[in-house]
Amino acid sequence: FFSTMASLSNPMPDSLIPFKGLLSPRFHEVHKNVQEFVKQEIIPNLNVYEEQKAALTNRWSEPPIAERWKAKARSAGLWNLFLPEVSGLTNLEYAPLAEMLGVFPVASDAMNCSAPDTGNMEVLLKYGNAEQKKQWLEPLLEGKIRSCFAMTEPWVASSDATNICSSIVRDGDSYVINGHKWYISGAMRPSCKVIVFIGKTDPNASRHAQHSVVLIPMDTPGVHVVRPMGVFHELGDHAEMTFTNVRIPATNLLLGEGRGFEIAQGRLGPGRIHHCMRTIGVAEAALAAMVHRAKIRKAFGSRLIDKDTVLQTIAESRLEIEKTRQLCYLAAAVMDAKGTKAARNYISMIKVAAPRVALKVIDDAIQIHGAHGVSQDSMLSAMYSGMRTLRVADGPDVVHLNTVAKSEAQLQSPVGPIVSGAPVKRDVHTAFPPAKL
Repeated sequence: FFSTMASLSNPMPDSLIPFKGLLSPRFHEVHKNVQEFVKQEIIPNLNVYEEQKAALTNRWSEPPIAERWKAKARSAGLWNLFLPEVSGLTNLEYAPLAEMLGVFPVASDAMNCSAPDTGNMEVLLKYGNAEQKKQWLEPLLEGKIRSCFAMTEPWVASSDATNICSSIVRDGDSYVINGHKWYISGAMRPSCKVIVFIGKTDPNASRHAQHSVVLIPMDTPGVHVVRPMGVFHELGDHAEMTFTNVRIPATNLLLGEGRGFEIAQGRLGPGRIHHCMRTIGVAEAALAAMVHRAKIRKAFGSRLIDKDTVLQTIAESRLEIEKTRQLCYLAAAVMDAKGTKAARNYISMIKVAAPRVALKVIDDAIQIHGAHGVSQDSMLSAMYSGMRTLRVADGPDVVHLNTVAKSEAQLQSPVGPIVSGAPVKRDVHTAFPPAKL
């Protein structure tokens, strides 16, 4: 990992040279400070974090050292870096920072840059009214509370947001919510105090105007956390939840009835690219682990690093990471220049490419590590689990591939017919002389 950090420590990493004119002096300052914070505060104290976490009575609580990290990050100005309106950084400038944070999720937590809160804060900032921002956005920005986003449902294909069938019914000056959700990230945490909930308000409206988004306090009667959900048999902070006659004030509606699909899409755009930024950091860490292991391990008379097949694996990993990083930067730059909607294709491309590449690099690293790579003594198995999950979260690969393909199909290029060519139409009843060879 330190070799990875060193490669990012230059005033201008090579990967950012094409975007040099888009980087502000503030970016260079924050870039250096994030690196120093990770090196000086996070890495030396990871063992302390794990020891404190193991001693917790509630496994989803935060260890005491997490609060110390938050205080130091905030005092250093390393706070809410993901949010351009607050941090003063663009999406492009946040990308290499998120890459560094991607290696250690606790670093993202320390800087208040973790999902799902990042997406929820963006939603509240963009779509919330003054009262909603005061009640929920401000404490989220201050890191006093956490949140979750309740969208996915077990009985429908939730990758199609229009399938969501939980009900939100108006009753006087209230809404009554009934539904069943699962894999609600962050909902197991005691610090989770508000649910950003998507459900159906008008089943008779047009397909993309049936849903709405409401804010539900976690302690509202009728909200029930059924169980934590596992990923590859490992329980995480994702929850299965039921909502039974949950009554909230009508003022908890975001933006307006029928605007749920719009809000969901607006939330997922930046959220998806943030995931991809962090994913590149994960891939870099796996490659660093691969190189380290290859240098210290011997088999069949020589170090692994001296074997052609291992060298090829390392080289292929570097090629794929660099290509993916450039695609991520391009998507971020287009978002900054033209907005999330205009960057939709690039976001879909990187959402497919980044987890795929990271998974391949991690898998190769595990192979080079042997049994150690799948043990609890290595971070690789947990990294693999997280990256495999990301190929499903925030839209499965096939959804994003369809988005890209449909866009390509709409293009009208004069080159296509020329290159494709066309067979000459022949009269099958006409006799042709033998072909000359």
